[in-house]
Amino acid sequence: MSSPVDGPGAGVPQRVAILAEGLFTRATAKTAIGALRYAPYPIVAVIDSTRAGTTADEHVGVGRDVPVVPSLDEARRLGATVLLIGTAAAGGRIPDAYRPVLAQALGVGMAVWNGLHERVLDDPALAGAAHSGRGSVRELREPPAELPVGGHRARRDGARVVLTVGTDAAVGKMTASLEIVAALSRAGQRAAFVATGQTGIAIAGSGISVDAVVADFIAGAAEQLTCEAAESADWVVVEGQGSLTHPGFSGVTLGLLHGSAPDLMVLCHDLSRHTVKGHGESGLPIRPLRDYVRIYEDAASWRRPPGYPPARVVALALNTSTTNAEFAMASIAGAAHETGLPAADPVREGHAGADRLAGALLASVRA
Repeated sequence: MSSPVDGPGAGVPQRVAILAEGLFTRATAKTAIGALRYAPYPIVAVIDSTRAGTTADEHVGVGRDVPVVPSLDEARRLGATVLLIGTAAAGGRIPDAYRPVLAQALGVGMAVWNGLHERVLDDPALAGAAHSGRGSVRELREPPAELPVGGHRARRDGARVVLTVGTDAAVGKMTASLEIVAALSRAGQRAAFVATGQTGIAIAGSGISVDAVVADFIAGAAEQLTCEAAESADWVVVEGQGSLTHPGFSGVTLGLLHGSAPDLMVLCHDLSRHTVKGHGESGLPIRPLRDYVRIYEDAASWRRPPGYPPARVVALALNTSTTNAEFAMASIAGAAHETGLPAADPVREGHAGADRLAGALLASVRA
């Protein structure tokens, strides 16, 4: 959604600078990392004055040719026309340190893409800058005005739906989804990615951020996205959110699970997680992988009408980025042995890993 005014340069190819001031790290710049790895438009710079003079890959492992610059002025000199907020602040509020940079961008007619819960134009100073400078705002988390209640729309016959599900929040579900779509496409399949979070939407250009949808309509939003994608794709890969065992995010996860009504699921897990995100002090543990397979298959079955084949977890996508190669490969083999399912890290292993996950999906429908 955007401001009432359109900035100059409509129709000009987007050249994006990512705002990550003071927070450009693997732990705090999830949106930045996703855009650097998968965005179809050029990323010309990352703005973080505390890391200026380096390149993005030195801090987050991707973006070898993307410079980290100290200011918006420098990003504009590199051709930036869009400013993407690349970090997630606690509580979803816009950090105070970002507001002057956002005001500057809007005041010179740039577009601002915001994936935080707080709306940019709710700040009178930023709204004033947008009005005077004719800058525009795209709220990545703004849901459509009207959404249906789920459970009433059937997707096109012949389309297969895959949902990435997680042992925890922020374990790589979007990454796995995008890598699986690319692998299915390499295998000659018509595959579509369905974005359900702000970073996925920033990459794909469309979608609904389900964590911003009123609870009654989460399933309806997921169902709508899935059915629309199925009209032009034989494989619909839906980006998962949260985890059924996360105390804070389980409601969104369940609504997405029931709304997308997957035929198949890929379980995603970060090897570095031993306790649930945000609950380390209480010691709430990550369960064994085989427990998650059972939990997700059971919950998915509540949505399947009598006579339908059960929805199954058919593969594991592991995030091994915090480990060395030897431990990572041993862990991938161990996860496969524990669950009896193919396992891969689609980033560390590249095409070979993603193709293994796609192969598991294809094999499951041939069986």
